Amino acid sequence: MINELILLCLAAFCAGFIDAIVGGGGLLQTPATLLILPHYPVATLLGTTKIPSLAGTTIAAFRYSRQVKFNFKVLIACATTAFFAALTGAFLVSRIDNAIIKPIILIVLIFVAIYTYFNKQFGIHLEKNHSVKTQVLMATIFGLLIGFYDGLIGPGTGSFLILVFITVLGFDFIQASAHAKIVNIATNLAAIAYFSSTGHILFQYAVPMAAFNLTGAHFGTKLALLKGNKFIRIFFLIVVFATILRFAYDILMPHL
Repeated sequence: MINELILLCLAAFCAGFIDAIVGGGGLLQTPATLLILPHYPVATLLGTTKIPSLAGTTIAAFRYSRQVKFNFKVLIACATTAFFAALTGAFLVSRIDNAIIKPIILIVLIFVAIYTYFNKQFGIHLEKNHSVKTQVLMATIFGLLIGFYDGLIGPGTGSFLILVFITVLGFDFIQASAHAKIVNIATNLAAIAYFSSTGHILFQYAVPMAAFNLTGAHFGTKLALLKGNKFIRIFFLIVVFATILRFAYDILMPHL
């Protein structure tokens, strides 16, 4: 158990660091947990990773909140719908084949990577001038979609949220990261509420992992605020590319 715990804590630290900057820390933490603890049910491992994810996301959100002005109408609409959608996703996690969803996500991510690479202003400047009503409506719709995804699958949620806040609502990278963290807290809480009520959390692993994820998030947020939007843009591209490789591996490996 000691060796397993050390490996899980290292993965949690790295995940917290990545997640605080551009999201997507679950792409490291979740597969690592599935690999290190293969003898537990998948639902139990997914539930366990939500505790460290919540810890890291919360400290990152707190640090961002001290330097970023939040759009509370958009934030409340997105976080509220994401919370209830994540509950639904967590409930259905064992009832829908992820193999149906992953190819779609892979295609979307490839387009995201290409667009981000060639559009040098992506995430650097505010470019959208939506009305408040339109912003709230779009935040509600995407809160439902991404919240459901987080409850159902999870990894990459932070990156998808950042992508929506940038491309749809016109936020810059730092603003998008800050808002994404708050919404991600809501989805994590929803998933934890469901998984804990059904006994699908291994607290002996989750609590130490949470401490390391939180520490990684502290350093990641500090670096993001220090380096600014251009640095986060590069980091975002790296994480999206890694996400593409991960999903491609999951899709293609069973057929090789």
